[in-house]
Amino acid sequence: MKSHRKELWFEVKKRRELINITPQVEKCLAESGIREGLLLCNAMHITASVFINDDESGLHHDFEVWLERLAPEKPYDQYRHNGYEDNADAHLKRSVMGREVVAAVTGGKLDLGPWEQIFYGEFDGRRRKRVLVKIIGE
Repeated sequence: MKSHRKELWFEVKKRRELINITPQVEKCLAESGIREGLLLCNAMHITASVFINDDESGLHHDFEVWLERLAPEKPYDQYRHNGYEDNADAHLKRSVMGREVVAAVTGGKLDLGPWEQIFYGEFDGRRRKRVLVKIIGE
């Protein structure tokens, strides 16, 4: 069994952003040479998420509205966590959206459904962030 590890780095310019990282993850898979196995992709920050969904702008807007209703950013003083930082909402949003995805690798390709894409969801950005891609298989 082989394994391959790579970190993907992003300059996130906004506080919240959804980035389609499928092409970068597919590049990692191609570099690995692994044809059959599993791919793990996870956020390396506690205020970020990796998830699978459709790459459709209306849906991205709906995520933003829904997450903001669940865990509004402001007022900052509504959260106990926000003594030193102002990102309690980002921690909560990450909990809802999840930390990682695991995808099957078949024939050297991601075995995703027809509309599935891998996204990095950032909820406390405006700085450099990273994602880990770990692939195991043959």
